[in-house]
Amino acid sequence: MEGQVPDPEFLVVGHLSKPHGTKGEIMVWPLTDRPAEVFAPGRDVTAGDEEGEPGDVPLTLVVEESRPYRKGYLVKFRGVDDRNGAAELTTRYLLVPAGELSAEEEEDALFYHELLGLRVETVDGREVGRVHEVFETEPAHLLEVKGEGKTHLVPYVSRVVKEVDREGGRLVIDPPEGLLEL
Repeated sequence: MEGQVPDPEFLVVGHLSKPHGTKGEIMVWPLTDRPAEVFAPGRDVTAGDEEGEPGDVPLTLVVEESRPYRKGYLVKFRGVDDRNGAAELTTRYLLVPAGELSAEEEEDALFYHELLGLRVETVDGREVGRVHEVFETEPAHLLEVKGEGKTHLVPYVSRVVKEVDREGGRLVIDPPEGLLEL
């Protein structure tokens, strides 16, 4: 469908931040709602580059141990046995094949990458633009919608987003007064 971004081969699930201690553990900032599943012992993950791409020769890492720590996880990968080995992995993103993680079984659940490229229109049919990016912010995530010479930030909340039609390639919004004039 026109404007729709193709499904990615990999999903970004974490960012390798910094070594922790001297035995190869590394601090990982989870970028998934299921970190306990993604960083479970025995799980294969791919160390992507600093842009979140797997590169020409993907590096597969196997989770040996993991545990929650502060707002992230401390992860020990098989074969990474000291601080220097962990330091070589920092600033990279962790990836898993897209087919290994699926949206919850709920009918309306979806991954944010499925929103990219969708045509955005208001409930009365006025075209606003296309979803260019999704920003994970608090208290609500924001959709960056690029239209004719203008960019809008639209809160991804039920009172604004009324319909996500993946098959039709569109997202219908009921913007509060003034939102599209900002």
